[in-house]
Amino acid sequence: MDFRAGMLAVVRQLFVALLLVAGLLGQAAAEGNVVAAADLPPQARETLALIAAGGPFPYSRDGIVFGNYEKRLPLRNRGYYREYTVPTPGTKGRGARRIVAGEGGERYYTDDHYRSFRRIRE
Repeated sequence: MDFRAGMLAVVRQLFVALLLVAGLLGQAAAEGNVVAAADLPPQARETLALIAAGGPFPYSRDGIVFGNYEKRLPLRNRGYYREYTVPTPGTKGRGARRIVAGEGGERYYTDDHYRSFRRIRE
């Protein structure tokens, strides 16, 4: 193996390690910050009920894939997470509040358009 190929292998290993660390940090942040469903705004509790019932949802984008591009939630395959709008009184459009639902039943609440998440304890 020449020097260039060796360096490329090292860079690849570092990149993979960084991705793993970012995923673990995102998981720790999301898992460590918990909110009881009863403590959520009433609109969020209504959205949780709609998710449990399978809809109907008031916004056409409800149920789309949440990409988790910032890796603030535990890393999963694309399509694992879905996002749902939590209406914000007095705001035009969808506002910043969302619930992100995982295929495993976990739910996360954000009121700052994905900058931070709290895991919902139901």
